[in-house]
Amino acid sequence: MFSCLIVVNSCFDLQIIMKPRFMSAPIMGIVLLFASWVGTVVTQDSAINTLYKDPKQHMNTRIQVLMDQMTLEEKIAQMAQIDKRQVTAETLKDYSIGSLISAAGATPHENHSATPEDWVDMLNDYQRGSLSSRLGIPMLYAIDSVHGHNSLYRATLFPHNVGLGATRDPELVKRIGAATAIETRATGIPYVFSPCIAVCRDPRWGRCYESYSEDHQIVEQMTEIINGLQGEIPPNSRKGVPYIGGRDKVAACAKHFVGDGGTIHGIDENNTVIDWHGLLSIHMPGYYHSIIKGVATVMVSYSSWNGEKMHGNRNLITNFLKGTLNFKGFVISDWNGVDRMTYPWSSNYSNSLLKAINAGIDMVMVPPNITEFLNIVTSHVNNKLIPMSRIDDAVRRILRVKFTLGLFENPLTDYSLVDQIGSQAHKDLAREAVRKSLVLLKNEANANNPLLPLPKKTSKILVAGSHANDIGLQCGGWTITWQGISSKNLTDGTTAGSTILSGISAAVDPSTEIVYSENPDDALLKENNFSYAIVVVGEPPYAEGSGDNLNLTIPEPGLSTITNVCRSTKCIVVLISGRPLVIEPYLSSINALIAAWLPGTEGQGVADVLFGDYGFTGKLPRTWFKTVDQLPMNVGDKHYDPLFPFGFGLTTKPIGSS
Repeated sequence: MFSCLIVVNSCFDLQIIMKPRFMSAPIMGIVLLFASWVGTVVTQDSAINTLYKDPKQHMNTRIQVLMDQMTLEEKIAQMAQIDKRQVTAETLKDYSIGSLISAAGATPHENHSATPEDWVDMLNDYQRGSLSSRLGIPMLYAIDSVHGHNSLYRATLFPHNVGLGATRDPELVKRIGAATAIETRATGIPYVFSPCIAVCRDPRWGRCYESYSEDHQIVEQMTEIINGLQGEIPPNSRKGVPYIGGRDKVAACAKHFVGDGGTIHGIDENNTVIDWHGLLSIHMPGYYHSIIKGVATVMVSYSSWNGEKMHGNRNLITNFLKGTLNFKGFVISDWNGVDRMTYPWSSNYSNSLLKAINAGIDMVMVPPNITEFLNIVTSHVNNKLIPMSRIDDAVRRILRVKFTLGLFENPLTDYSLVDQIGSQAHKDLAREAVRKSLVLLKNEANANNPLLPLPKKTSKILVAGSHANDIGLQCGGWTITWQGISSKNLTDGTTAGSTILSGISAAVDPSTEIVYSENPDDALLKENNFSYAIVVVGEPPYAEGSGDNLNLTIPEPGLSTITNVCRSTKCIVVLISGRPLVIEPYLSSINALIAAWLPGTEGQGVADVLFGDYGFTGKLPRTWFKTVDQLPMNVGDKHYDPLFPFGFGLTTKPIGSS
């Protein structure tokens, strides 16, 4: 009547292979009942053991049951992270792709003002595609939430990392991580490329503002943000195993492994020349601390170490990171990082993939074409150039993070956290971070009558400078778009005051007149008797290599504004920048100087300290050089001759305090 072969694999992976011509209903019922008992769904073509969907099972069992049923193509597809603009839900269904990414600026419908609900709907549409694939493996959606959910309109944007390093406050940074996680997860996104734990040793590097400090000890302390992003790791947890503590948390990513902040002349993606001891003592400690805190993923750097591309460095990725440090999460490439292993880029993509995957990279960010990626890696495996054990290791790590996130139980998202986005509590937290990040470098006056804090009640104040009333300049790069843009309406800040100008306006006495002129001319300066002037100038927004800068001068019209205003009236200069800039030639004409870094959306935090509601407490996270000819120059160097040393920062007391 029929032939039926029942095969039982490990972990009760039951496979029923049928060749029926006729089968009685009772016998068919028995077969289906038995299949159901062991968690197996029977179809005419195949049998799928769904035990991996059972949250009561041990995670290792779930991973193994799922992997035992995956084809080679499905495994390799899990190792791909695709730009969301290159796929559809149908693509996800057909290929079972492991992960999607929204690059900075890649928003729902390519609309920078997309609502949180738009994001949720977009992610759910993609996820339904993944769930309809043969095994229904949920995809993992990723984004660069590097100073808040910075791709989302009306999100709370915090100071960039260089400013957070100036706070010396790991607990504050942890709270920022928690707020960032909630606002990101509110849009359905469970994976963020944060924190950057680079130790920037040369401010000419365009990513220096993504680094907390030139000092590895401060970077180590600031890995506390991982406990905010992922949740506090439970006591006695296994070292190196990823931990994510709930649906309001995200998988974090420590980046960029390793030495990216030490490249020659601070050139992005360049070569870091340092011995093994130097690499371990300066650039590696942040990774020890991140792994102890259960970080889920690690991103590899574009840069090289002593001439060897990090994306192909098996000794560091497999032997040291995964072996010595016992990291159990997955390792991901940077954007097109595999392509950039050759010059010209992608000139030998097949060989680059071979080397990168064998080096230990588990997930490849943005293959140029999913079918090409699958074909190349499959060919390498079939030709025994990539061991099957390497593929299985990668997939096991990726699935571990997905199971830890609870994606198999809750693959779809909803609007339940949307009201947390831009909440007053988060804005207050960002404002606190701004206050604590400000570093007072000069406060010229006699000791009994300092210039700062400023009086709120006076006749007339001049506010000048390109950065005083531009929230885009205030936020810097990685804000709505990748490079950031100058815009007064880029995103929302606080209702009372988002730009520094509006913060000043809200802080002063109602009787105080404020005159704003971006670049005041001589006539305005001569005709008005200003009590003092607040000049807010700095760098334009930039990101990555576009910010590499060998001269580090304050761009025009900033210098002209400083010169014109400060020779005419008592002036306070607020410098908005991602790093120290050349200031010594102009310092004598400036009465007070404040390093405000890139403060984010809550500009009123600057006014809070200027007018004495709070005191200045920030300390330099970086050495402030006299001339660029001194660079690189870091604390502890033999010929250390800074304008302002690492750790410098004048303090003030709040008005009214004893």
